[in-house]
Amino acid sequence: MRRVFRRRKEKPRPRVPAGVSIYAIGDIHGRVDLLERMLSRIDVDLASHPARSGIRVFLGDYIDRGPASRQVIDRLATRDRSCRSVFLKGNHELYLTQFLSNPAILGDWQHYGGLETLMSYGITPSINADAATQAQLAAALDRALPGSHRRFIGMLKSSFTCGDFFFVHAGVRPGVPLTKQSEQDLLWIRQDFLLYEEDFSKIIVHGHTPVMEPEVRPNRINIDTGAYATGQLTCLVLEGDKVDFI
Repeated sequence: MRRVFRRRKEKPRPRVPAGVSIYAIGDIHGRVDLLERMLSRIDVDLASHPARSGIRVFLGDYIDRGPASRQVIDRLATRDRSCRSVFLKGNHELYLTQFLSNPAILGDWQHYGGLETLMSYGITPSINADAATQAQLAAALDRALPGSHRRFIGMLKSSFTCGDFFFVHAGVRPGVPLTKQSEQDLLWIRQDFLLYEEDFSKIIVHGHTPVMEPEVRPNRINIDTGAYATGQLTCLVLEGDKVDFI
């Protein structure tokens, strides 16, 4: 009796909707120079494909570490409207908002680039600030923050979904549906997420954990290439089932 071997059906490649191009930008960390260059490259790419509908997705961590946090927020808050933009929240933006109501957090924030952010707003911080000085610095930042910056930070999203891709700052908790993820995990998770090799139901596009070059894995794509230190800001381009970088 002849055996009939059935060819295993290949799993469809993840894709975004037809006619849409996603430009996902990794952690900027105060490098407005790299941001300006990347926005220009995206504009050139979009202009060469006028039939596309472009969506820029920024993965958070706009501030800290680099020298121009205020200028980055300025640029993004007053962005042009030629391309739809989605702005996600990073854990560094959380530090800034918490500092305004809890100045004592400066003791932690300064280890992650908070002092550079204060200086970008024209504030001269003290490395070993006591409680009174911390309160003064928080009050100074509160006065220095333009309304446009407050609105920008206040409207940041925790995640964004398009097609078969889920965009987030840090990652997701394995075993928890994407619609049920906690903001704590979305902004902070590392090893439990990074070491997980099974399916998340969508491809997770994330930053938060710096790598020397973009990581493209079966279940996730990491595009945080440590821009503030390496000078390399990464942009992932998704069109149909194609994955590319510019």
